Amino acid sequence: MEQKIAITLPDGTRTEALAPVIVSASRSTDIPAFFAGWFMNRLRAGYSVWVNPFNQRPSYVSFRNTRVIVFWSKNPAPLLPYLDELDAMGFSYYFQFTLNNYEPEKLEPRVPPLEKRIETFRKLSERLGPDRVIWRADPIILTPALTPEVILTRISSLSARLRGLTRKLVFSFIDVNAYQKVQRNLVKEKILAPGDLPSAEATSQEQGIIAAGLRDLRDYWSRHGWDFALATCAEGADLTCYGVEHNRCIDPDLMARAFPDDILLQNHLAKFRIGQGETDLFNDNSGAFDYRKFKDRGQRQVCGCVASKDIGMYNTCPHGCVYCYANASRNMAEKNFQACLRNPGSESLLPFAAKH
Repeated sequence: MEQKIAITLPDGTRTEALAPVIVSASRSTDIPAFFAGWFMNRLRAGYSVWVNPFNQRPSYVSFRNTRVIVFWSKNPAPLLPYLDELDAMGFSYYFQFTLNNYEPEKLEPRVPPLEKRIETFRKLSERLGPDRVIWRADPIILTPALTPEVILTRISSLSARLRGLTRKLVFSFIDVNAYQKVQRNLVKEKILAPGDLPSAEATSQEQGIIAAGLRDLRDYWSRHGWDFALATCAEGADLTCYGVEHNRCIDPDLMARAFPDDILLQNHLAKFRIGQGETDLFNDNSGAFDYRKFKDRGQRQVCGCVASKDIGMYNTCPHGCVYCYANASRNMAEKNFQACLRNPGSESLLPFAAKH
């Protein structure tokens, strides 16, 4: 789906590059928290390099056609000083902001203190508006101490601090059984005993308790003048009976609504709308998107995101989250992070063998 174009590198070499309209920055690492300077250098240069984690092949990514950048972060504060420049460059953007309170358990040991993260959330929302800062309670992990009731109490407490600052709360449940490194970390950090690992994943009953509690929280705030939607990220469970939808984190509906004056973006999104000829007598869906055409094929089947190009890389995020599946080890992530700091002009977050 992504257009390919020829670009000229600083040494004069010509090479082929992807030219995505939507860039994800990033599911694989926290670019705003740790690589804001590197990222801005790449935007100024007009391209970056992404290395495939499976075959180590580099791909050049041009930002020539990019209209929207979706940021994923637990700490976007280091990117805030660059927002004026981002605006001047003509990019539209919004944030998926993960804001959990796992401080007592030390599940996220290198994120800033909760108070600072709440303040960053407030600053972002006041600048961008509540539509462009999505609150993520992600992932929800259960332990003997972190019961569904405790999780709900903590989210409720956070909601009182975030009142009016967002219009969507996205949550997901941890997937422990699929990741042995997550299991090892949870045991190593004494979060769970080996025999308790299966209980970290919420049962269908526990998912229902949490979904019902979040519905009640949403309804409470709605009665007090703050409306927000509830959605799950990449979850197969059907929680629609609680008013919980399946989320599209890379979301064309949000883009169309939030950036109506970006003609190039709107023209791009229009390619994927269902035309008048495809409506039926009972459902006027002429303004909707055909997600079958637009789905990101590189993501899990239950992921609702539309196509984008993610420019992040695994094994580079030093947050040290115990539940992280994107790092082989904390030491490797820290080593790679420090290497990138020493070379802020690097084309990619990790070294690669040039293909030209």
